Amino acid sequence: MSKAGGNAGAAAGPTAAAAAAAVQKQKTLLQKADADVSSLVDNFSALINIARVNDPPVRNSQEAFQMDMRGARMVHSADSLLKLVSELKRTAIFSGLASLTENVDRRIEVLSQQAEGTERMLERIGQEAAGSLKELEAHYYSSVVRTPPYE
Repeated sequence: MSKAGGNAGAAAGPTAAAAAAAVQKQKTLLQKADADVSSLVDNFSALINIARVNDPPVRNSQEAFQMDMRGARMVHSADSLLKLVSELKRTAIFSGLASLTENVDRRIEVLSQQAEGTERMLERIGQEAAGSLKELEAHYYSSVVRTPPYE
């Protein structure tokens, strides 16, 4: 059992590297998602603080500008999150394909090992059959009971 696991680990070098790259990419995507969500929350909190006064004439141009900027930042963060979700979907699909490929590679390796074992077994059986046939032939020619050849 450990022999098959060792061979799978040795053969999966490129697959292991791809998996490590996928893990690194997922970490990067999670950091990006965290930053985008934090940006959304911060900008929304700032918008709420700026917009406490409901009377538009009381608002000055600086507050209006700040609200516009915060709103634009929220839209940017939401767009970034949307792109991130799309990228996460693609990553999930491709990691699923990578895992499928890895399983196929492992299965190919197991079947190759079984084929090698079968070839060795057939070779041994052939050698035993050849030895038994020679032994049978030797017994036949040394036998006194053998029938005389036809003339």
